[in-house]
Amino acid sequence: MKKTAAWLVRYALEQIKVTHTFGIPGVHNTEIYDELDKSETIEPVLVTHEGYGAFMADAMSRCSDSIGTLVIVPAAGATHAASGIGEASLDGIPMLVISGGVRTDSAFQYQLHDMDQHTMMSPITKKTYKVEKHEDVVSTIYEAYELANAGEPGPVFVEIPVNLQLDKGDVTELPEYQPSTKSLPSDYDKEIEQAVKLLAEAKNPGIFVGWGGVDASDLTEKIASKLSAPVSTTLQGLSAFSAKHPLHTGMGFGGAAVPAATNAFKDCDCLLAIGTRFAEIGTGSFGVTVPENLIHIDINPKVFSANYPAKVAIGGDAKLVLEKLWQALEGADVQSTQNNISKQIKADKQAYLDEWKEHDSKDRVNPATFFGSLRKQINDDAIVIADDGNHTFLTAELMPCYLPRHFFSPTDFNCMGYATPAVIGAKLANPQKQVVGIIGDGAFLMSQTELFTASDRGIGAIFTIFNDGELAQISQAQSTPYNKKTCTTLPSLRLKAMVEASGCQYIRIESNEDIDQMINQAIELSNQNVPVVLDVNVDYSKKTRFTKGIIKTNLKRMNLPTKVRMISRALWRRL
Repeated sequence: MKKTAAWLVRYALEQIKVTHTFGIPGVHNTEIYDELDKSETIEPVLVTHEGYGAFMADAMSRCSDSIGTLVIVPAAGATHAASGIGEASLDGIPMLVISGGVRTDSAFQYQLHDMDQHTMMSPITKKTYKVEKHEDVVSTIYEAYELANAGEPGPVFVEIPVNLQLDKGDVTELPEYQPSTKSLPSDYDKEIEQAVKLLAEAKNPGIFVGWGGVDASDLTEKIASKLSAPVSTTLQGLSAFSAKHPLHTGMGFGGAAVPAATNAFKDCDCLLAIGTRFAEIGTGSFGVTVPENLIHIDINPKVFSANYPAKVAIGGDAKLVLEKLWQALEGADVQSTQNNISKQIKADKQAYLDEWKEHDSKDRVNPATFFGSLRKQINDDAIVIADDGNHTFLTAELMPCYLPRHFFSPTDFNCMGYATPAVIGAKLANPQKQVVGIIGDGAFLMSQTELFTASDRGIGAIFTIFNDGELAQISQAQSTPYNKKTCTTLPSLRLKAMVEASGCQYIRIESNEDIDQMINQAIELSNQNVPVVLDVNVDYSKKTRFTKGIIKTNLKRMNLPTKVRMISRALWRRL
């Protein structure tokens, strides 16, 4: 039989159950878009910028069973999308990137968009493919999809030359996609036995969970309850353990963590780390103290002992490993002395919340009061997405998450501008759920054009803008050592005009007295498939524990001459 590569792309994407694609049509992919328009199961989504399309695809992968998929033009489309692809790469999120390519049957050089995309994409993808004949289109996409989800997930790039899209070629068969099954190697019995022994004998065991443990939260809960072990998470792993659980402490466990976590982990003598790389943000700039008895579970064996030495390392999917660990641990006698630790955690959480609520925000909105009202008014299964900035850590400290994959944020790549398009991607993937973005005004300025996409598609979601006129996280970091702010004050933002121009609804929260009413109004509108921008006159005057903690940690790490110079300069500029 003869088929165009464009037809074969559609067939393969339907087989792997892609529901949406994101991108912009151009001369090198219009044939693919024409085929996608014929699909009964795939909806192509036009975005204003391929980078924001990549954020939408990233979000779709994080909160649905469908892989986020880009369909982009070569060269400019690929460079535009690179930040979103890089975010997915460092955060371990599967993504399928389908790019057009220049003609391979032309004798001419210097074609439009003619560049080596593979050299550029290699550092931010698991693998790149260039399809050279029709027969390979379907199998290549299947292989790319499998690779994107295998091991530590990540993006995979597939280039399909435009001449293959246009012309029909011979295809011997159209294979149906058959998913592979995950299994744990059988040679980890010794490590499981050793892990059980260390956990059972520990007096003060603790558990640290990252995104890699997000699909094993039920098993983590069983193990935590058995051991009476407090549970901390990374930023990306906040949804991997329910904040409703009495052993939940919050993000991190060192000097940059909230008091509930710092206190619960201060005497930890055995740490079970699940699906975490012990990266910079999760460890508060590597300011945590990790006990000698570290049991580290991760899909990527390269992370073991990279930052902290592991006594027991088990490479594999967290859910499969924890199933085996729980089977061995369930009947064991444990020596934990932390039977009453949940009371301490509850008291510490309440004290920290009271500290925030007592803070005088004057004529601005107190973040704790805002998040308290938001959490009370939205559903337990609402998806919350935080952009990069000071608001990220306010959300992490003050906004409890109850269900797996219902909170996420750009983390290791740490790309500002993520949340506005990510909210759209999450809502398309979960039309029945509430979706709320927590976005700094600086981050919003980067990707606010996607409000037009939200309006056009009737994305009933809430885009919350924490508006203070600054790049707050950096300006706070500048004010301590420099006593001044350089390039962190934003231009005057006529947010209401911008929002109304996009066709979205605008609501302003001026002070604490407005919070309950305006959040309720925003929810009602979003439930009617109306995108709402909630402009919050936020108070950033009180620093998060994370911000204060990493400042202290990094100051301690400086050599003496640098430390003296930094402190002296700060003091001099305050005179």
